[in-house]
Amino acid sequence: MWAASAPHAVLLDGFHALKHALRFGARVGVALTTDRAASLELAAELAPDLVERLGALLTEVPERTLRGLLPRVHPTGVAALADRPARERNLESLARMPRTAPVVVLDNPRNLGNVGAVVRLAAGFGVTGVVTTGDIDPWHPNAVRSGAGLHYATAVERLPLDELPPGPLYALDPEGEDIRSLTLPDDALLAFGSERHGISPGLRARATRLVALPMRPQVSSYNLATSVAMTLFHWGGPAE
Repeated sequence: MWAASAPHAVLLDGFHALKHALRFGARVGVALTTDRAASLELAAELAPDLVERLGALLTEVPERTLRGLLPRVHPTGVAALADRPARERNLESLARMPRTAPVVVLDNPRNLGNVGAVVRLAAGFGVTGVVTTGDIDPWHPNAVRSGAGLHYATAVERLPLDELPPGPLYALDPEGEDIRSLTLPDDALLAFGSERHGISPGLRARATRLVALPMRPQVSSYNLATSVAMTLFHWGGPAE
């Protein structure tokens, strides 16, 4: 695989991932397309702010070449490699206090697509960052693909449970207080478990408060990204 030859690089799979990464400061080393004219036409329609940069960056290659580099080619026929943000910089952003927007914590997530979808939500709501615990790398290509390159718009890191950033820990749990009765502080850690197992005992023991989303009886759970979206909507986003 192409990205395997550059283990510290991030695969940007598709036009939209490249677009967002560039907008949020990614250092892109190489960008390939199977149709340069079509890619620039798409940029003119969806990202006119990037047409000049993409014109200088994109290199056209035959489709068979790109298929030889990737497990599957994105429908837009675009792929790029970018530098992964420095871990030290991300950790500094996550630890900085006072904080004006929460940090989302995913406790041992199992689905890379859900991780990417949560990063996309976090970027849209302007949260401080997304932290995962467990063994899944939140910068895995499948997560970056699902996140449409918006990993560069927020601080995304994997941390042990005992190294979470500072701040009151609000953990989503069915036995918690109804979220509608609470105000979520800007400096909160908002923690979510997996759909099957919920939050881990270790995270539950550390929680400042347990919080529950309203749910109809006999419905077992929400999708992880849906839970994050509901919680961030309740938080309300940063003041502009």
